[in-house]
Amino acid sequence: MVPYSRRLAGAANMAEKLVLVGVLPEIVLIEAADQVVWVAESGNLRVEFDPQRCPFSSNVFQAPPGVRLMSGTPRAGVKGSFKYRLAINDHVVAHGEVIIREK
Repeated sequence: MVPYSRRLAGAANMAEKLVLVGVLPEIVLIEAADQVVWVAESGNLRVEFDPQRCPFSSNVFQAPPGVRLMSGTPRAGVKGSFKYRLAINDHVVAHGEVIIREK
C-alpha cells in the first residue's frame, strides 16, 4: 500500500501519493485533487506517460537523484487509468499505472 499523507498547499488541501522507487506499486489510486510523488535516491528519475493519454499537464517528468518528482494534480475532468514507464539513468526499470477516480 502506498503511504497516504495530507499536506496544506496554500488555502487548499492536496493529498500526495508517495511512490518509493525500489518499492514500486503497480497501481497508484488518486482522486482529482491528489498528486503522485516519485523518489529515487540512486539515479536520475524519468516518468513518461503516453503523450496522447496523459492525465497531467506534462507527459514526461524528470528529476536528479534524491529529488521528489511531483506530478501535480490531474487536468480537470480527467478520470480513468493511465499507464507509464519509469526509468532510472535512462534504463526502464518498471511500468506502472495511475488510476484517477471521482470522490
